[in-house]
Amino acid sequence: MRLKLWMASAVAASLVVVACGDDSGNLGGGSSGGGSSSGDPAPGSDPAGTSSSSSGGSSSSGASGSSGGSSGVAQLCVDTINQYRAKLGRPAYKRWEAAESCSNDQAKSDATTKKAHGAFGKCGEFAQNECPGWSGPAETMITGCLKSMWGEGPGGGHYENMAATKYTQVACGFYVLPNGSVWSVQNFK
Repeated sequence: MRLKLWMASAVAASLVVVACGDDSGNLGGGSSGGGSSSGDPAPGSDPAGTSSSSSGGSSSSGASGSSGGSSGVAQLCVDTINQYRAKLGRPAYKRWEAAESCSNDQAKSDATTKKAHGAFGKCGEFAQNECPGWSGPAETMITGCLKSMWGEGPGGGHYENMAATKYTQVACGFYVLPNGSVWSVQNFK
């Protein structure tokens, strides 16, 4: 699996890392670069492993997708990130509920334009990870995407955002395309 990374410019005089986990075929609207959704861990599973497989669906700007996810999938996202943080003895991120609607809008915008991080900064976040065009449902794909990001380890961008000590909150946003693929952003502040 190839992970594409984007580095953002300085915001408020500090370097901001914007990273995105992706199969090679997802952004261009093509088919998955391989992988199987059966390789994604079940929701709520222990995120201890570092091996992962992502499944990418094809991206489509479909006329009608669905924004957001249930409160449960946003909480699953935050809880999963915090399980990884606990491995380093880091304090848990607080769930940034006030930014979830905006984060859902960012995921929708990026899915529509097929441009990861295209809406970055619109929610007041300082850093962002993104899972573009992963096979759904959201409850399954988010644990697999976060596992892949953490598995990169230091130097990949995703890991740094998840493990950072300079942020205290995270908002998770989701958008499901008509074909079932899911775009998710994780905004850090």
